[in-house]
Amino acid sequence: QVQLVESGGGLVQAGGSLRLSCAASGFTFSGYYMNWFRQAPGKEREFVARISSLGGIIAYADSAKGRFTISRDNTKNTVYLQLNSLIPEDTAVYYCGAGSPTPRYWGKGTLVTVSL
Repeated sequence: QVQLVESGGGLVQAGGSLRLSCAASGFTFSGYYMNWFRQAPGKEREFVARISSLGGIIAYADSAKGRFTISRDNTKNTVYLQLNSLIPEDTAVYYCGAGSPTPRYWGKGTLVTVSL
């Protein structure tokens, strides 16, 4: 059974940092592009970052460039998203997804709340 389980979300003050993790199981993790998306209250889900199966190709949304870093560890079947210099506008549920361009599998998300 395919599972993607996000963790690492929480409440942080503006300017702070968080590291999100997404643990995968039930499929060949190393064969999939992995993505992070987010959905803010009242808004549609939006792309944040993507990393290729071996990590050699990385892409970010403009809102993430210079502040967020995606990485993966294929030995642990885990993808990470380092969030730095957080601002209130980053408040959202963050989801990881497996596959590209449209993820085939999704996690249930982890909530990030950034306060002033």
